[in-house]
Amino acid sequence: MTQQLQDLQLAAGATFMKVAGVEVPANFGNQAAALEATQTGVAVYDRSHWGRIQVTGDDRLRFLHNQTTNNFQSLQPEQGCDTVFVTSTGRTIDLISAYALNDSVLLLTSPGYTQKLIKWMDQYIFFADKVELKDITTTTSAFSLIGSESNALLTNLGAAEITTQHRNDHHIFNINGIEVQIAVGSGLATSGYTLIADASHAANLWTMLIEAGAIPLGEEAWERLRIEQGRPMPDRELTDDFNPLEAGLWYTISLSKGCYIGQETIARLHTYRGVKQQLWGVRFGQSVDRGSAITVGDEKIGKLTSDTQTDDGYFGLAYIRTKAIVPNLKVQLGNVEGELVAVPFLSHEYL
Repeated sequence: MTQQLQDLQLAAGATFMKVAGVEVPANFGNQAAALEATQTGVAVYDRSHWGRIQVTGDDRLRFLHNQTTNNFQSLQPEQGCDTVFVTSTGRTIDLISAYALNDSVLLLTSPGYTQKLIKWMDQYIFFADKVELKDITTTTSAFSLIGSESNALLTNLGAAEITTQHRNDHHIFNINGIEVQIAVGSGLATSGYTLIADASHAANLWTMLIEAGAIPLGEEAWERLRIEQGRPMPDRELTDDFNPLEAGLWYTISLSKGCYIGQETIARLHTYRGVKQQLWGVRFGQSVDRGSAITVGDEKIGKLTSDTQTDDGYFGLAYIRTKAIVPNLKVQLGNVEGELVAVPFLSHEYL
């Protein structure tokens, strides 16, 4: 984050917290208004602390096709996809968004995962491969617009063309003299857009979005939204204990693309319906410790991975044994009663 942007956010009432070693706005003293804006207006979330990797070279699409779960070979410039980096045994590393340009692919990673993924990919780049990786996190900035009025805001800024495109499609616009790459998708199930620009323009772009009507939304509100909607994150739901089918990330997986790292395990799980646990939402009334066992009677059926306080109590994400799942299942988290809830970001259907 640039100092100029941080100063603007501080003046707007932001308090700060560290995420992956970076100071980011925790909240702006407007939690209720920011959350309401994601439903009836538009909020802006500063994602500059999320990682950005530029992948160049003639073999970039083939390389990424072989590294992750989605189909890169079919991508054309100004198209994109969400995809998962997995281990050789199909375990999750990170969920990322990828944007294909004429001469590169831009990867938007989770906070703190840029160098981890560069190191991971480096070990698979061989002498003849025409692939280069560059960390551009500190030289770029990123913001997400979240909410139903995002279309109107971008239209007013002269970027109406993007509002008719599909998920992860993107285009470069000149907005009041700033070159901005705008992609469809907020990073959540809620509609919206992600904007990426040079770091030198971060403060001016932020100011334009606020003046256009966006309500600033901090990390605490985003964390609540991502848990309520079911977006899994590394070190919580995306770990070496789980695969992307269990994590409900079916939409990121091409079952027909052929070989890639981890493909054999994922294909076998799909073919033989071997998904033994699934990520679900769980609603409960009192605070419990993350990692708490989830039970039905005396039987343990799962574990809580993330939780947040809401207007109606508490909400969490939990991996639940597949055989135990029924809609609205009543569960226990210690002495606290809870209920399983489907979340919009995830899918558990066999495609």
